[in-house]
Amino acid sequence: MLEVVVSQDVNQVAEESGAPLAPPGADGSSPPAKAAKAGERPAESVFSGAYRALTLGVVLSVSMVAFESLGVATVLPDIADDLHGLGAYGWGLSALMLANIVGTVVAGRAADRGGPVRSMAVGMLVFALGCAVAGAAASWPLFLLGRALQGLGVGAVMSMAYTVIGLAYPEHLRARMFALLSSAWTVPSLIGPVIAGTLSDLTSWRGVFLLMLPLIAIAAALTLPGLRRLDRPSAAPAAPSGPWWKSPLAASILLTAGTALFLQALLLKSLALLIPLALAGLVVAVPALRRVTPAGTLGLRAGVGAGIGIRFLLCGVYFGSEAFLPLGLQELRGVNASLAGLGLSAGAITWVFGSAWQARRDGRGGGRTGSVTLGFAVLLAGLAVMAAAVLVEAVPPLVAVAGWALGGIGMGVAFNAATTDTLEQAPAAQQGLVSGSLQLAQTLATGLVSGIGGAAVAMAHQHGATTRAGLLFTFALTAVLALAGVLVSRRLRPAPAG
Repeated sequence: MLEVVVSQDVNQVAEESGAPLAPPGADGSSPPAKAAKAGERPAESVFSGAYRALTLGVVLSVSMVAFESLGVATVLPDIADDLHGLGAYGWGLSALMLANIVGTVVAGRAADRGGPVRSMAVGMLVFALGCAVAGAAASWPLFLLGRALQGLGVGAVMSMAYTVIGLAYPEHLRARMFALLSSAWTVPSLIGPVIAGTLSDLTSWRGVFLLMLPLIAIAAALTLPGLRRLDRPSAAPAAPSGPWWKSPLAASILLTAGTALFLQALLLKSLALLIPLALAGLVVAVPALRRVTPAGTLGLRAGVGAGIGIRFLLCGVYFGSEAFLPLGLQELRGVNASLAGLGLSAGAITWVFGSAWQARRDGRGGGRTGSVTLGFAVLLAGLAVMAAAVLVEAVPPLVAVAGWALGGIGMGVAFNAATTDTLEQAPAAQQGLVSGSLQLAQTLATGLVSGIGGAAVAMAHQHGATTRAGLLFTFALTAVLALAGVLVSRRLRPAPAG
């Protein structure tokens, strides 16, 4: 689950505020279809002859990212056990998410200068290389290298997938393409965890990565020829004012590096090293985060700033908890990978139902602030049920699947309402900035909370405790984030004047 960073040239993906680590479009919104221009044929389909191959290629590109995201999350406990990486388990997810930030920025800038074909081609190549390295890895550090390469590729592929819609399709087809890409997550949500778990149980977890290689080749063969026919930008973007180290690209790299340093420091046994290195990471990351988000974001200013903060809290709770659901079921409850993956599928499916319910409620004029509060409360309840089934022997382990299905409903409701309201409040000139900031909050929250949870498991082992103690801390942390979300949701809308 994936992907992005803020910069006008990167945020050609801004029309779609959902993310790759979450089903894009799960907020229930999509850009409205506009009237066809003179000479265009409104009845034309995205599967018409001129667009068929490109449409299939772009949809397959998004689907393969979705499958990889859900599949690897399912078998990651097996990988960590096989490669002796349980002590740095969180990095199995954080490495991809942090590299994703840089990959998105670099691809967006390159596309602005030379068109999307090179960015998409390089992104697919790097993604394939990452899959090959991770699938063949004989050690945990080498596996993490593969995951970082995958993250760079995923960032490029996902940002280009949405950029291509604006460049290759007429206005009256763009909304249909955005809706189609949203649905590209549905099938992987249903079958990805099951296929990955079955492959791991019957053969090896390496098969999950090897399966991606032919899919990448097919997606490239369908997508790249159509992109070569697109016009290059008429002129290179103007050079940013000020020194390069104050640019959004530099800030994104500093944010990634500072976050990585903070997470790595948490794995150190010596407090004399852990504390100063963790503080150093924060000193680097926090100012960089301030530079790539709208004013008032870090202070949760009522309105847009609070909306971005709500996205961070939502994704920290949902993806930070979900990352450890397969580990808990397999390590503590003895469930195999196939059944453990059902929890991921259940949450993804009910997310869609929650989003659809909120979309209907929104259409009837229901208050979005109340929906966000309700969504956080339902998500917290689902988390409590899931955590109990993972941690308490007396509770049947598959109750965790039902718990996470409940959590998915709450996530769909709150994610839809918060995203819609935040973008509605964004000034027209800052739509790209705000959309990118929402996606950045999602990516950062997923990587950060997953890394902290992994560090908690590692610390528990270092001090003679069990995985159960580390997961107890992790679920308690995400529960606190959910409670904070209930409070912050009141700030989604500024108080009326007077």
